[in-house]
Amino acid sequence: MPVIAMAMIPALQFDYWQWLSLTLAAPVVTYAAWPFHRAAWTNARHGAATMDTLISVGTSAAFLWSVWALFFGTAGMVGMTHPFELTIGRSDGAGNIYLEAAAGVTAFILAGRYFEVRSKRKAGAALKALLELGAKEVTLARDGAEVTVPAADLRVGDRFVVRPGEKIATDGTVVDGSSAVDASMLTGESLPVDVTPGDPVTGATLNAGGRLVVEATRVGADTQLARMARLVEDAQNGKAAAQRLADRISAVFVPAVIALALGTLGFWLGNGAGLTAAFTAAVAVLIIACPCALGLATPTALMAGTGRGAQLGILIKGPQVLETTRRIDTIALDKTGTITTGHMTLLHIHTTPATTQNDALRLAGALEHHSEHPIAQAITTHATTHLGTLPTPQNFTSLPGLGVHGTVEGHAVLVGRERLLAQREIHLPVELARAKAAAEAAGRTAITVAWDGEARAVLEVADAVKDTSAEAIRRLRALGLTPILLTGDNEAVARAVAAEVGIDEVYAQVMPEDKGGLVKRLQAEGRSVAMVGDGVNDAAALAQADLGLAMGTGTDAAIEASDLTLVRGDLRAAADAIRLSRRTLGTIRTNLFWAFAYNVAALPLAAAGLLNPMIAGAAMAFSSVFVVGNSLRLRGFKAAV
Repeated sequence: MPVIAMAMIPALQFDYWQWLSLTLAAPVVTYAAWPFHRAAWTNARHGAATMDTLISVGTSAAFLWSVWALFFGTAGMVGMTHPFELTIGRSDGAGNIYLEAAAGVTAFILAGRYFEVRSKRKAGAALKALLELGAKEVTLARDGAEVTVPAADLRVGDRFVVRPGEKIATDGTVVDGSSAVDASMLTGESLPVDVTPGDPVTGATLNAGGRLVVEATRVGADTQLARMARLVEDAQNGKAAAQRLADRISAVFVPAVIALALGTLGFWLGNGAGLTAAFTAAVAVLIIACPCALGLATPTALMAGTGRGAQLGILIKGPQVLETTRRIDTIALDKTGTITTGHMTLLHIHTTPATTQNDALRLAGALEHHSEHPIAQAITTHATTHLGTLPTPQNFTSLPGLGVHGTVEGHAVLVGRERLLAQREIHLPVELARAKAAAEAAGRTAITVAWDGEARAVLEVADAVKDTSAEAIRRLRALGLTPILLTGDNEAVARAVAAEVGIDEVYAQVMPEDKGGLVKRLQAEGRSVAMVGDGVNDAAALAQADLGLAMGTGTDAAIEASDLTLVRGDLRAAADAIRLSRRTLGTIRTNLFWAFAYNVAALPLAAAGLLNPMIAGAAMAFSSVFVVGNSLRLRGFKAAV
């Protein structure tokens, strides 16, 4: 910054200021810019040219010419100044130094790279987040006693205890006890799975019901969780970042500039202008061709765009994310927690003519209040919300896989599957049987309620669709995207949810390890795929997709494997995120155009030998100011109402 200030402000140009500039600029252009020089050399050996080539050639030309002018020209004389004037006149260049261009370009571009790198530091955190989902400790059942050991010490064949509310430590088989296991974050299946002795269970899933004793069948790297971690790693490693837009421009621009510089040198030598004047013009072409705004074009737009996104609950991880948003034509949506709320909700109460909904809700809620099953909790939550305090049951008994029964307000109450009522010779009347069949056809869980020997109600429980999901799908279609539903849930549930929100293409019962493969298959068909999800089961697909969007209400593994995070958990934010990303990318493209435009406009002056340091500095300043101002316009981006 002092080098730029001294070059641009005549009042700071004291005696020998140019030598102080050389002292300050030398470590910047040599040591700090070394990565650019090394990359340029590597590119040159392969016959390629990138943004690094442009930076290296431009800064080296500016620095070496300034050194020559100081030691062998007239620039090192006492009292040398750069007057603040933009006059155009030919000189031999022996009295001009361009140290501010060399140091300024390096500093600005390094600052831009820093902001880009900072946004990528969490790239490897997805695997860590996945592996941290597992239980840290496990209670082993040994010789009639229970011993707590680290989960890493588990071996195949060990038997361990899983209490209600605890995570299952590893893949295994239930040998004692029965419970409901919540596997939604791994499988996407919103309905808890009832397990009894002989049933398999998966590590990292949650025991939502009774006490289980499980025999370990897979440990360590063989578990389903570890296999999913490997899928995420493979997807991330194989997902090539989009080539930097500036590099694509530079691949054409750099050879053209070098050719122009050589042509300029040859032209002036051929016209007898003298070696110094010819080299002055040729070097001036290289200097003016390297715009410092190139280093600001992407970072300033990215900072403005990500800053505005953060205010709207949209977190963008880096510039490579933006490159992909313009190509997206398909958006795959997970169901549980993305389109739906992710937890069970009581949706409808069907009763016989002689029964009121409040009576059915009060008696069923009172009994289910003592059960830990997620469906029971959904009924209880609805009952307490609408009725307040519930009566206390007597003789409460839970029958795993069937339901519960007990006495409430003097009534013998049964709540559970139809099979529970059938065991007691209680049959559903026609209207309730019809309601139950309709509910199950729509993919919902139908819970029957009976008391005093008579079936009285059917309760419909399901993972409810979010109020905003249908509107979000309409907005995504308006952006030219084809939505598809990709879920581990069963076909009936998936079709019902898809119909409710307006999705035509459905892939149901997709295993967690197959989600990434399905995204890859869609990509092989020529589609550019975005994926929106929130669970561990979505992590591989999020990493594999061209653009991964994670709901901020989801798991750390999903968030870390994604490119964009939607903090609010509102699917409408996905449409806003894509619009903001596309707007930010458009700003970056405009920035790059103007970063080059000011300097390209000055190229004829340089080739004609008319470039002076103030014109070079002015081009650098004007292009930088324009780029920053253009980027700040992103702060006015508004979410769709």
